[in-house]
Amino acid sequence: MGMFSNIMSKLFGHSSAQAAPASGGAQAPDPAGAASTGPAATPAAGGVAASPTALVDVDVAQILDGLVAQHGQKLDWRHSIVDLLKTLDLDSSLSARKELAHELGYTGSTDDSATMNVWLIKEVLNKLKQNGGKLPADLVS
Repeated sequence: MGMFSNIMSKLFGHSSAQAAPASGGAQAPDPAGAASTGPAATPAAGGVAASPTALVDVDVAQILDGLVAQHGQKLDWRHSIVDLLKTLDLDSSLSARKELAHELGYTGSTDDSATMNVWLIKEVLNKLKQNGGKLPADLVS
């Protein structure tokens, strides 16, 4: 499973999706306490490989804000790919970010990690929106 698939899985299936019936139509509460619909049976849009399901109108900001509150530390997932990955309890190391950049088609130098990180956070948020995630308009292009 690719890094972006891991992000999608953590966002959608973070709480009780593992215990949900296989039908996928059950409602599963997200970490912030609001209900979200089950996964769609459609593959992810945008050419991202190995993404098992698309998000269906999932309030990504609400989920991430809830997870940040549970972490007990200040994480700025809106502007930092490292903080977004930490919020989801995923590997945020440079090698993991380089892998994610490669997976998403980054064409710049991965040796310039600052530029790569800025591109990554924008690209990940845009890909989440393309796959049905709801995000504030100021975070996506």
